[in-house]
Amino acid sequence: MTTLDHCTPTTSTATGTPAAARSTTRRLLTATVVASPLWAVVALTQAATREGFDITRHPLSALSNGSLGWLQIANFLAVGTLLVLGATGLRRALHGTPGSTWAPRLVRVSGIGMIAAGVFVMDPADGFPVGTPYGMPTALTWHSYAHFAAGAVTFLSMIAACYVLARHFSRTAHRGYAALARTGGTALLLGNGWSMSGGKAGTLTLAVGVMTAMFTISLIAARYRRSH
Repeated sequence: MTTLDHCTPTTSTATGTPAAARSTTRRLLTATVVASPLWAVVALTQAATREGFDITRHPLSALSNGSLGWLQIANFLAVGTLLVLGATGLRRALHGTPGSTWAPRLVRVSGIGMIAAGVFVMDPADGFPVGTPYGMPTALTWHSYAHFAAGAVTFLSMIAACYVLARHFSRTAHRGYAALARTGGTALLLGNGWSMSGGKAGTLTLAVGVMTAMFTISLIAARYRRSH
């Protein structure tokens, strides 16, 4: 009788722990799934409605300026936090497979970069917000340089994360997801490269590239969330 009383809670705990771990992993993966749609909805809604903003001339980061700038700052901070949290879910989901170390790390770094981009706001420029002189400022403030550095960290880590995930899916024989991950990384690589080169509508190609890479990571997180 004593033996049975001793064993019952042990069995319950043993069966309950994996279930609790799966539930936690699902919640963490949900953070990654939600990050991209949240970023897109908040940023694109502002891009379409805020006076003076032109997505073919102004980067989405410029939305952090003006009386409603707090919306985009909050968007940076919230989405960055979701990516940082979600990276832990990816680490758990990918455990023991190719890319299980670096893919989550790179997603986490991209999240930290977005948080930093929200903290350090770029300077008003090129007619936005309304009343700002057209063209780039003759001199940039330190927080504008910090914002650009944070953006570079975010973009590079997100590109690398996509390619690491592509390798993961290639080695695990999931060709469709491998192609998806390569597409996300390449879209951001080309979009950022075109923007940095001063190409026409470079801010638009950058926005498309960022969102493609982000949605790629969210879709991959959703895949693993279903399996948990």
